[in-house]
Amino acid sequence: MATEVPERLVIGPKEGVTYPLTVTYCGNCSMPLEYCEYYPDYEKCKQWLEKNLPAEFERMKMGAAGTGDGGASGTGPASNATGEAADGDETKKPQKRGGKGIMKTKKAKDDTPKKVCLSRSARGKRKSVTVVTGLATFDIDLKLAAKFFGTKFACGSSVTGDDEIVIQGDVKDELFDIIPEKWPEIDEDFIDDLGDQKR
Repeated sequence: MATEVPERLVIGPKEGVTYPLTVTYCGNCSMPLEYCEYYPDYEKCKQWLEKNLPAEFERMKMGAAGTGDGGASGTGPASNATGEAADGDETKKPQKRGGKGIMKTKKAKDDTPKKVCLSRSARGKRKSVTVVTGLATFDIDLKLAAKFFGTKFACGSSVTGDDEIVIQGDVKDELFDIIPEKWPEIDEDFIDDLGDQKR
């Protein structure tokens, strides 16, 4: 009672396929060409493809436009996903998906006032930490600043938030002199003391 195995389950080389397979990668997003449409900056991918691989660009464009050949000229599901309308590439935004291909967009700088805030918060019963915020408004690298504070005060110092450095120990009074000395663009008038705060 031998049953026939479906073609999709057959292991081994397929007929009509040349091996080894060659996969063409996009120079903009570094993913295979059929995944470019899921990249947030799909327009740049199309420009790169049109400039460097015009034959592939035409083939993908023909598959996406749905020219009646049943998607045979496209590259599988990627070409059919954008093929609802002939000019769908201009009107439809690329899908946002998670993963390696997603780009992190830089936040636009707000017109926040340039001010460094110092505060102290309790840690345990008798220990405390000093919190420095606002250094990023002066375009100071927070990791380098945390390393500087750690070596200056011989204690632990780390970047904990978007614009926050935590220094172990109560060193708030010394920071009023050290910050303007290290970074001359920060005047003492730009430094605020917020007192004791809970974290």
